[in-house]
Amino acid sequence: MAYQGKKLINDPNDVVTEFIEGMVETYPDLQYLDGFPGIKVVLRADVVSSTYDKVAVICGGGSGHEPAHSGFVGEGMLTAAVIGDVFASPHVDAILAGIRSVTGPMGCLLIVTNYTGDRLNFGLAAEQAKSEGYKIETVVVGDDCALPPARGITGRRGLAGTILITKIAGAAAAAGLSLDEVAEVAKHASEMVGTMGVALSVCTLPGQVTSDRLGPGKMELGLGIHGEPGAAVADLQPVDLVVSHVLKQILSRETNYLTLPRGSHIVLLINGSNCRLGGTPTMELMIASGKAVLQLQLEHGLIVDRVYTGSFMTSLDMAGGSRNSTAFGCPYQSSILAAVDSTRELNEQGYILEAAIEAGAKEIINLKDALNEWDSKVGDGDCGSTMFRGAMAILEDMKESYPLNDAAETIKEIGDSVGRVMGGTSGILYSILCKAAYAKLKESPVITPLQWANALEASIEAISKYGGAIAGYRTMLDALIPASKTLKESLDAGKDSLTAFLLSSEAAVNGAEATKNMSAQAGRSSYVSADILMTVPDPGAMAVAGWYRAATLAVKSKLQP
Repeated sequence: MAYQGKKLINDPNDVVTEFIEGMVETYPDLQYLDGFPGIKVVLRADVVSSTYDKVAVICGGGSGHEPAHSGFVGEGMLTAAVIGDVFASPHVDAILAGIRSVTGPMGCLLIVTNYTGDRLNFGLAAEQAKSEGYKIETVVVGDDCALPPARGITGRRGLAGTILITKIAGAAAAAGLSLDEVAEVAKHASEMVGTMGVALSVCTLPGQVTSDRLGPGKMELGLGIHGEPGAAVADLQPVDLVVSHVLKQILSRETNYLTLPRGSHIVLLINGSNCRLGGTPTMELMIASGKAVLQLQLEHGLIVDRVYTGSFMTSLDMAGGSRNSTAFGCPYQSSILAAVDSTRELNEQGYILEAAIEAGAKEIINLKDALNEWDSKVGDGDCGSTMFRGAMAILEDMKESYPLNDAAETIKEIGDSVGRVMGGTSGILYSILCKAAYAKLKESPVITPLQWANALEASIEAISKYGGAIAGYRTMLDALIPASKTLKESLDAGKDSLTAFLLSSEAAVNGAEATKNMSAQAGRSSYVSADILMTVPDPGAMAVAGWYRAATLAVKSKLQP
């Protein structure tokens, strides 16, 4: 039976802000960046970009993995960490602010875990920073050894091995190496690290119920750091057998993840998934460490030079752990919104647009729990919460700043709203959607139904370009593409605009529901087994179908009262 998870928090929406405040109060060598809490960046208090004479090293990601990544900000490791909401990657503005704050003439290395949202946000921030004259290099870490190498467009996940790459890159930067040299060291190390996770329980997001996915006497092999389902569920086994299975998966020549010749020198990291009461006890981690060292030496013929045991990259309250084996031949082992007159009278277009936006946002609010439930089975369980934040921001900002008589500018403002609060993959993809639609709508002073259809097509093209997904990949595009196609075909066939949009919204719903029968090729769902995927639709597609259908019905009610 599902039950409310126990957390020592206030408002679940404030946990990340309050965490950062507490961290900075605890460690005087750290500070948060101006713009907090809208911009969540933790950086070294002694670093100023204008005078910093070494390569800056930045990593980041969603919260809930502490001490990663903010806990590794300091001399010889990270210069700054960019922090997103729980299990959601930080948005582009925050990453760009972090780069500007610490990057001097030597440049900056971005260490990025291989998740779609992280790659998109850090990638776009890097391109913007380069256009401003900063020297930027990026290393993407994908050390997951639990899943087959070919995972659509996503590739292997970035797990606890990222901590070792952070340490190596940070030490190389502290030694005064150039940006190219630091990047090369980090890239080499990232190719020589392998990780596999094991879980005895599933994490609970703040304010949500505890999942009962794992029953008594069961463990999950190869799950990700966001609680997404792993490669397999098995009966709980003695630690000797668990360690043996994990090491063989990482080191086997059959899996070909990390093939090391006998006699290689390695570093072993035993990572506890949680550092609070209820997570993996230190006693169990130490037992696993001892068994792992012995098996590495006797069965695999490897020389373990150093062992790190503890909680380095966690998953809230999930119990379990992960193991990393790393071999490397390098010496760096040390360690503005415009004000709008709210009294201005709306024209017919503005009146209808207001109704559509309000209905769409309210539908997302109503869908919050359902989206989270679906996402808990195929992702990290926060799709509803992330979309909820965007919907609330839209409703709030619409009262104050949306120029509703100008459709194009309103779409642009919506993009700014969601980009500010949503974070993660959803945040950046919806920002891209709105920016592409805005650019297309701005081409004409009068907005017609056909131009709305063209704007939708432009949005889909932009999302596919930057996100990599296409039709059938089990993403939000599987609702948007059939909606766009039906809208264009209906208008071309001479149907009235209202009918065309109604048919289009039905196509969006049908497309979203059809994702149950698709194998995931993008995002975290691509790591989930087909049997699990068939039980639920894609949450992102269902969110699109929800707001699109609600907005269309709201327009109908205004035109046909």
